[in-house]
Amino acid sequence: MASMAKMEDAPAVQALIRPATESDVEVIHRFIVELAKAEDFPGTVTARPEDVADALFAADAVAEAVVAVVDGEPAGFALFYPTYSTVLGRRGIHLEDLYVSERHRGSGLGREILAHLANVAVQRGCARLEWWVLRTNVAALRFYARLQARDLDEIEILRLDGRPLLDLASSVAGEALTPRRVHEASS
Repeated sequence: MASMAKMEDAPAVQALIRPATESDVEVIHRFIVELAKAEDFPGTVTARPEDVADALFAADAVAEAVVAVVDGEPAGFALFYPTYSTVLGRRGIHLEDLYVSERHRGSGLGREILAHLANVAVQRGCARLEWWVLRTNVAALRFYARLQARDLDEIEILRLDGRPLLDLASSVAGEALTPRRVHEASS
């Protein structure tokens, strides 16, 4: 869901973009809910603040986040995680969520956050920064096109979740599995 509503090119706002800390978990969770609402995302946000904390700060953390701060207040965030391309033999970064609060949309903050992540990718030797965007988020698609992001027409995104995921896993395990936490609803 890497997208924002009402994005326009604008002069960059004065923002501090910093790594998220555990004290940011509640605001990141709130931003995730606001992003889903702004995108009219199909489905319900079932992630809890504890899930966000676990993903970002557990010993086996699977993601990272940055928070954009304007005038001392959180104004947006990005959540991302590493990928690897077997074809390129190089790392990449997948941007899961990019969000700018309504008050700061159109200020250039979204571009600034993406530029920060591009810098992270380059510094880490990554070959690419990639993300998904809902087809219905036309403003985001235009914004990303202005940044020269390529639409990958040759790729279809597929998902196995909920009951079908459990059924397939059980076919190998030979028994019904009890996952740590399963989201029955597709997201």
